[in-house]
Amino acid sequence: MASQTTGDMARTEAPVPSQMDRSAVIAELADLAVRLTAADDAYHGKDAPVLSDADYDALKRRNQALEAAFPDLKRSDSPSDRVGAPISDGFGKVTHAHRMMSLANAFADADIVDFDSGIRRYLGIAPDVPLRYVAEPKIDGLSLSLRYEGGVLVHAATRGDGTVGENVTPNARTLDTIPQRLTGAPQILEVRGEVYMAHDDFAALNDRQVAAGSKTFANPRNAAAGSLRQLDAGITAARPLRFFAYAWGEVSEALADTQSGAIDRLAALGFAVNPLTQVCDGPDQMIAHYDRIAVDRATLGYDIDGVVYKVDDLALQRRLGFRSTTPRWAIAHKFPAERAWTQLAGIDIQVGRTGALSPVARLAPVTVGGVVVGNATLHNEDYIAGRSSDGNTIRDGRDIRVGDWVEVFRAGDVIPKIRDVDLARRPADAVPYVFPETCPDCGSDAVREDGDSVRRCTGGLICPAQALEKLRHFVSRAAFDIEGLGAKQVEYFFGDNALAVREPADVFTLRARNDAAIARLENRDGFGKTSVRNLFDAIDEKRNIPLNRLIFALGIRHVGEVAASDLARHFGTWTALMTAVDAAAPAAVAQLQADRAEAEERRAAADAGRRASLKAVRDAAWSSVPPDARTAWDDLVGIEGIGATVATALVTTLQQPAERASIDRLVAELTVQPVVARASSTSPVAGKTVVFTGTLEKMTRAEAKARAEALGAKVAGSVSAKTDLLVAGPGAGSKAAKAAELGVETIDEDGWLTLIGDA
Repeated sequence: MASQTTGDMARTEAPVPSQMDRSAVIAELADLAVRLTAADDAYHGKDAPVLSDADYDALKRRNQALEAAFPDLKRSDSPSDRVGAPISDGFGKVTHAHRMMSLANAFADADIVDFDSGIRRYLGIAPDVPLRYVAEPKIDGLSLSLRYEGGVLVHAATRGDGTVGENVTPNARTLDTIPQRLTGAPQILEVRGEVYMAHDDFAALNDRQVAAGSKTFANPRNAAAGSLRQLDAGITAARPLRFFAYAWGEVSEALADTQSGAIDRLAALGFAVNPLTQVCDGPDQMIAHYDRIAVDRATLGYDIDGVVYKVDDLALQRRLGFRSTTPRWAIAHKFPAERAWTQLAGIDIQVGRTGALSPVARLAPVTVGGVVVGNATLHNEDYIAGRSSDGNTIRDGRDIRVGDWVEVFRAGDVIPKIRDVDLARRPADAVPYVFPETCPDCGSDAVREDGDSVRRCTGGLICPAQALEKLRHFVSRAAFDIEGLGAKQVEYFFGDNALAVREPADVFTLRARNDAAIARLENRDGFGKTSVRNLFDAIDEKRNIPLNRLIFALGIRHVGEVAASDLARHFGTWTALMTAVDAAAPAAVAQLQADRAEAEERRAAADAGRRASLKAVRDAAWSSVPPDARTAWDDLVGIEGIGATVATALVTTLQQPAERASIDRLVAELTVQPVVARASSTSPVAGKTVVFTGTLEKMTRAEAKARAEALGAKVAGSVSAKTDLLVAGPGAGSKAAKAAELGVETIDEDGWLTLIGDA
């Protein structure tokens, strides 16, 4: 089958790296973040995507796969934590009662089998127990949510960023396939679906655009999105838009007990639902339905980019719940991507927030999968040289040189990337690429440490590229998100002399410095009294900031949104976090020394043909660490989702004098909101640190963790002196022994269920 062949081939070309390739993963995630952010802006903000929907989703899948394999390397600006994009200033805002999520993606038949297996593991359902799914075409259009109250359409909103969408109610009322009134509907009903344009209607629209001397549309998706997001509803009314319903948000009463039943109910209420929607008994039927739809794709009369599978039983959907941006109970099976050959015109080096030097291929523009591609990732210096980070050859050792003809590959792995080189077309004067050993922005040494495939600028705060990237991250949406102070404005102030913003604290002193300046901001081109006042007011509004957002905004390597939230929940206050960091500092130094000494010992042992004595090396590095520092370190690395890599990055960053001074100046301008426990004091485990170990027989580990956190407990991954309770199933092992040694209370699964009232 085509989907299986393409998916299997893509996996062979760029498998998820092993632990030996951590630095390659870091570089790859950095490139993905840049590409996905640009794609979000183009797709959601301008209705002019630079990637097709299939390719965009494939990019996110690669990003999510890497993060799943290396959770401690997740970036602070991870695209996995985003849904949609901010709404346009031209529309009113509508806050969705239930967040509009995106979907996880699959690209090969094996992924669908894994999806089914993962659901069964999470729910504890045996392989031979029937589990039904609903399969439906994934329409390539614009997501829309329709809210009905008392059977009357009260507003329509786009997805937006998933939480807040654009109010397009007057536009939606012009669509014949959107009912204005419903009979027999729940008192409150949010219907969700896709606005699209049929192929015939799209062709006719472009003919009219040509006749009128107006701009034509690139594809039906762009036409549908641009038509719905018109400030003049009269323009929308003149466009041939249609709507398929496939889901719901808030409802005052259940539509049905199953996904398929709910879809039937929506059809009975008067909504158009896709006739190719089908109930399937397991992966074999799901894949067979996908193959049938793929064969008929060109004859459907509208664009689709895959098939969506959803668990049919709504009670199971509720148990499965959601990840940060996607439901666990659904997945989109995407159609394959494409390749093309073009010439490599040059190689540029970009310096990231953590100092990583990332090579980018500048290409002679080529169309790949309907999108014009002008650049591609080159990952790192090893990839250019034709080897992997662990020294093995890739592309049969063929290196990449400026002037080469290269194959650009866009699929579920890195998109776009260079897949291969045509040596027969290599110019005679092409020379091997020499990777720079100094930073192109500040001239500092660019060093590649042992075990790191990425070369990094050592300039730190003196490197303008790093400083600017840190500021861009600081004002990003998931960080301080200051209205009117985005990446472009930060770049403007960064290059300013009179009102320079070179570190985060400078943002909050901007008003005072402007008041004292001779050349005030409101007198400059592009600014005015009102806009400047609004900017300063927006800055002041963010002086009161949640702890997790502050931690994330600092841009510490490896500390993304999830890790920041984990740290904030665990420590509660900024003071408590800093106290713990200071206490753990000697242990973090020992951790770094031990890692380096172990690397040296491995090399020496390999050269001498003997077995490495790693325990002795590590014991020597830790021998002088005080007991209090060990305890603080154990507490830090024991936090669920943190671990040694994140903890080391956090502590070492906050112990650097210049970095610490910069952060102290920032915090002095802020009021940091402490984390409030998510459960009331009546919960028997609120505020306690709980560790689960062994085999749980009445619920999965994931369900147990989610339940504990919902009751206000902190779930840790290891037992320490700060552990309050160990829940131990059969096969508890070393954690049970450590708990007994420390005198930590230990109960079994039945005891846990009785304690929390779920027995």
